[in-house]
Amino acid sequence: MSLVTQPSHPGEVLMELYLLPLEMSMITLAKRLDVPRTRIERLVRGQTALSADTAMRLAAFFETTPEFWMNLQRAWDLARARETVNVSGIRPLEKEFGQAGGLSSIA
Repeated sequence: MSLVTQPSHPGEVLMELYLLPLEMSMITLAKRLDVPRTRIERLVRGQTALSADTAMRLAAFFETTPEFWMNLQRAWDLARARETVNVSGIRPLEKEFGQAGGLSSIA
């Protein structure tokens, strides 16, 4: 059983773990990162995904890693996909071609 049932959006993590404790506004952060204020505002509100560019900037500013920020986004995206994407009609490869045939029978 997982302790975390739903991953947090990167913007929520940004707000809860960084901006609030530092008493820093979204506008101030945007200025420090040299990005439009709307980028940070939309991210914090969960209205947009975290870009690699923003992950690089956040990592440099907060002395974390870009991977930390991108993994938050990846986890969020996968959780949303699990709720909406229906893969029940997709047959696994080995059932389609048999285990003995494998990928060699595709070519």
